[in-house]
Amino acid sequence: MIKRFFRLCGIILTGALALVLGFMITRPWDHLFPRKNGEARQPRIIIPRERESGEPEFDSPAERMAYEDIINTKIALRDGEVMLSVLTLDMDEDPVEEQIIAYRNLPEAEGPVHIAYVDYDGEQGGYLRVWDAPTAVTRPLTFSMRIQDLIGDRSICVAVTGMGDQGIHTLSVFRRIPKGAEGGAEPFKKIADLRIDGSIRIQESERPQSYQRGISQGTSFPIAAYGHDPQSENILDQVEIIYTYNSAAGQYEQSRITRAPGPQIEQRRLQELLSGKPGVFENFIHDLWYSVSPEGTLDNRRYIYFDPPNREITFFGDGAQQIFTWQNSSPTRYGLYVATQSVSVTTLRRTIDIELESVESIRVKVFEDVRLKISADNTWDGSFRRARSAEKGKPSPQSPYLNASYESPLGQIRFSAEGAYEIRSGENLEQGHYAFFPVDSQEALELRPQDGGPREIYLVERSGDSLILSRARIGAMGIRKLNEGPLTLSPGS
Repeated sequence: MIKRFFRLCGIILTGALALVLGFMITRPWDHLFPRKNGEARQPRIIIPRERESGEPEFDSPAERMAYEDIINTKIALRDGEVMLSVLTLDMDEDPVEEQIIAYRNLPEAEGPVHIAYVDYDGEQGGYLRVWDAPTAVTRPLTFSMRIQDLIGDRSICVAVTGMGDQGIHTLSVFRRIPKGAEGGAEPFKKIADLRIDGSIRIQESERPQSYQRGISQGTSFPIAAYGHDPQSENILDQVEIIYTYNSAAGQYEQSRITRAPGPQIEQRRLQELLSGKPGVFENFIHDLWYSVSPEGTLDNRRYIYFDPPNREITFFGDGAQQIFTWQNSSPTRYGLYVATQSVSVTTLRRTIDIELESVESIRVKVFEDVRLKISADNTWDGSFRRARSAEKGKPSPQSPYLNASYESPLGQIRFSAEGAYEIRSGENLEQGHYAFFPVDSQEALELRPQDGGPREIYLVERSGDSLILSRARIGAMGIRKLNEGPLTLSPGS
């Protein structure tokens, strides 16, 4: 009898311990009491650690975390919805973060890209989709969005840019309405919806220190839209339309129109370059382009090298070189709209609006896909002139290409006028692309092997018809010569 009593007590004790452990593991009270970090326990999608096809490689755990933060949503999308981009941040100063999710509906192949607002619901203990709206973007690969204070009152604005049908540039701006504010039935209000056949630009400017410190408000940023002048026969003549924020109406409204005449270029040549046919404008910009100052002088310290065949774009400025993968492009009325991704920082994307300015110059506008817009500076906006041409009476930078053969310790080197090189050493043959370019008042040479091997940078010294190459490295501090012996290239047959 006593043994049976102790056995029964053991069974009851074991059951009680199992019940306590079960409660500790499942934590059924989490939906009532948020965790200390402000976010309730949520189901997680387990991503396989083996890299899947199409997933970028990462150089550090921090870069992988940033990438996963971009692709992870706090809610499950509906059937037929495909996520394009996610912004995660605290928008209403509560303990948990919110999300803006951009998505498209697969059944609507030609339909617009939508954005949805996801917020935490304390009563239901989880995240819910509380608002969504269509944008003017219909080409998902050109889509970009960022958070920015356009008005100057520290309100959150979601600025969505991209392209619509028939090469139309679009900008949609949604302003966050604080909870409890007048007219705040919806969490966001659309304050701008612009579409034009040219380009759209937010004209940012530096705000005073009082704004930066939260003491006073700043001025609102105007928006400039550039499109074809319907009253002109010249394709390059444009109109500039300025939109300013009307605080009484709570909307951006048109405030000024200015006509901007373009250069007179043979219309037949223009129609050929701007025909929109695949590859025509890409072939036109395949070259090295130097920055042109507002005074019209060439600045060989900043250049862009467009390489459509190898799907790359190289930016060089302030002593540093940045290489971006050319992901896709769409023709516009005045040129090309290119979406790119950084080779070294895979979470950094740039969209580049390239417009024809003349047969030897282009106008570039660069949009960086960043979470929060911190600085108004954008050093890549402006005019660029083809390196092989310079205005009469003004110094021209060293030509990026040669048409010559050399003998060297590496073997016989052949440079072609089209930007290709080959190195023969016995039965070995290396091929690729090259470019001579100035950096820090010196001349440099970059060799890009065709097989994807490492790029080589050399400082160049010219001695008569010979070239003396010294291995170098370009970084944030400029160009630095490596401790390796120089290579002498002597003219060959």
